[in-house]
Amino acid sequence: MNKIFLEYIKEFEDTLKYVFHNKFDINQFSKERGIPAVVLRDIMSKSPLSVAIPEHFGGRGMKVHECLRILSAASYESLPLSLTFGINIALFLEPVAKYANESVKEDIFKRFLNQQNMGGLMITEPNYGSDALGMQTYNEKLEDNYLIKGTKHWQGLTGMADYWLITSRQKNSNGGLNRDIDFFICDVTQDNQQINVTEYYSNLGLYMIPYGKNEIDIQIPSKFKLEPETSGIKMMLDILHRSRMQFPGMAIGFIKRLLDESIKHCNKRIVSGKPLIELDQIQYQISKIQSAHTIASAMCFRSSSNSGIEIDLSNNGIEANTMKAFITDLMQESAQTTTQLFGSQGFKTENIGGRGIMDSRAFQIFEGSNEMLYTQITEMIVKFMKRQKEFNIYNFLKDFSLTNKSFEYFKKDIQFNFIPGIKQRKMIDLGKIFTRIISLNFVLELEEKGFQKDLIENCIELLRLDVTQLTSAFHTKNNVNIIEEQGDNSLWYNFV
Repeated sequence: MNKIFLEYIKEFEDTLKYVFHNKFDINQFSKERGIPAVVLRDIMSKSPLSVAIPEHFGGRGMKVHECLRILSAASYESLPLSLTFGINIALFLEPVAKYANESVKEDIFKRFLNQQNMGGLMITEPNYGSDALGMQTYNEKLEDNYLIKGTKHWQGLTGMADYWLITSRQKNSNGGLNRDIDFFICDVTQDNQQINVTEYYSNLGLYMIPYGKNEIDIQIPSKFKLEPETSGIKMMLDILHRSRMQFPGMAIGFIKRLLDESIKHCNKRIVSGKPLIELDQIQYQISKIQSAHTIASAMCFRSSSNSGIEIDLSNNGIEANTMKAFITDLMQESAQTTTQLFGSQGFKTENIGGRGIMDSRAFQIFEGSNEMLYTQITEMIVKFMKRQKEFNIYNFLKDFSLTNKSFEYFKKDIQFNFIPGIKQRKMIDLGKIFTRIISLNFVLELEEKGFQKDLIENCIELLRLDVTQLTSAFHTKNNVNIIEEQGDNSLWYNFV
């Protein structure tokens, strides 16, 4: 790796340690809404977002591994800070670099480098959460401007970002909205482009990041419309898939911090005359966090060579959804485990485990809830199976590019046929199975490069155990449905 970058990332990590643990107290302002301006100023003075700006505009060149290292360094100290960087990098700077008109790029990148500007993405609407194609925010062409009107909510950096990418649909001559999606760059410092924040939400975690409801009634010059290579929908998929393939960068630093704190605590904590870490169950629990870190490492390695802006990721839904869904589940599981290991201390807001439960929980929901993504993974793989007329899971996966190294580890569990028409809950189970097998493929790719062998072996064993449990759940009958009418016979005290 480039020596200059290694020096840069070390200096950035030292800055974060100094800012969060010497100059200020992260445990104090983590309990408050927003991030203090003086804290953000000191962090941004190191130009961390330069990693997502092209070299000819003064940035570091948009190397994926550098972006992931910045996200990782930030999440080791603060998951909300890492998400702030992730929003800027994957949901604003990279789309601008790839799809914006050349005439508008220089000024935008200059302001990010010199004025510590920030940018975000507005897709989600109050009545159209995951149904992005149903959005009602619309645009109309007015000479050399576009009028954009609508309501967006749950945008990270609400009221804080200087720039926004705003999605909308064009109003047609009949008054309806076209199916395709348009993206516009909004600069809130310009006339007729201010976003009206009508409400700030009291989000349960990620206190540093403001979220809220945004009323949009703006006019944007035509040159600030993104220029898709084919369609706006494919551009949106390319952007979202690239973002999902950077989730491991945010996850890996967070999980490593949980691992380090868990090991340190369990070595110091004495129970019945011996360190807690000597107990068998404690060894198992910590090994699962360690395995999550190995999986995140493998995903980061994979993303480094497969998610640059020069690659069209619009058709890479299986890989992107696998990374996002599985790694965010592992983030939550690792935070829960760490909290449990700390006992009562884990329920203090300054504890990385307890705070991490709420901070990581949102990652399982935004950019597509994990249940939806697991369902989509199954649907996409089943489409490939139909084309090949191969419905045996094992036979299909042995020739599938994302599982051609890992399939053999699961032969005993996946030697069965997919039967069309199964319930969604079973589609989710099957999606989880696929993500574990695909993730092991990433791990084995990392092993080939010389990654530590014993960590790989532990990871393989835990993933095999996970798949065994998931296939058991998949094959177990589950037809439970909600019973809406609960009468007198459902009241326990009537039987006393």
